[in-house]
Amino acid sequence: MSDQLANSGQPAPDVSIVVPVRNEQDNVAPLIAEIAAALDGRWAYEIIYVNDGSTDATGERLAAEMRARNNLRQIRHAASSGQSAAVRTGIRAARGRIVATLDGDGQNNPAFLPALIEAIEKGGEKVGLAAGQRVGRKDTGFKKFQSRTANSVRNAILHDGTRDTGCGLKALRRDVFLALPYFDGLHRFLPALVRREGYDIVYVDVIDRPRHSGVSNYGFFDRLWIGIMDLAGVWWLIRRKKSTPVATEVN
Repeated sequence: MSDQLANSGQPAPDVSIVVPVRNEQDNVAPLIAEIAAALDGRWAYEIIYVNDGSTDATGERLAAEMRARNNLRQIRHAASSGQSAAVRTGIRAARGRIVATLDGDGQNNPAFLPALIEAIEKGGEKVGLAAGQRVGRKDTGFKKFQSRTANSVRNAILHDGTRDTGCGLKALRRDVFLALPYFDGLHRFLPALVRREGYDIVYVDVIDRPRHSGVSNYGFFDRLWIGIMDLAGVWWLIRRKKSTPVATEVN
């Protein structure tokens, strides 16, 4: 997909909200209503749902919502490509300078979006990412143990200063994201990669909640064995990073 999707001929919004979804038909309408309640009257914004090859009525539910909301867009993957690919598709299509992301299952509360967006605005050119850090997680004890273990190992190797990379609630500058190297699983390593580019990160505590309905459709980096190769790759990228030369054009 090319960046041409980001050019619709309409005035660019201030903020783009990107929501990756796969088979979340019953969560579509409630989450969109919550996003609107959090942002209406505060920013000019668009909502981009990336329908990652859903086989249920997710596409139809989005189409119905689009008839009532002119700031809602749907981009569909022909086949499921995973959460990182869906996030990337949405951010490439975004027209806002600031992009915020959240999961489509309802566990991420849109009420925290304003704090994340404001953190980017106030940070200026120095801050590249505002990351949600979950408190009161609504997961099983075993899944929490897996997550704590994975986060501890990741932080020990990458020194990214982040205790929770799995939270879908994030806000970042679109240009910063597009400058990052892309690979499957990228969204789990955003803090380390944003720091690699020389930007600061702001952390915002967010309250986790149970999903509205349905079951999880994406795998978790919590399963440490799935992310070992990605972790090694990101460590290599950080080690190989060189400072950007100061360049001036000579007339």
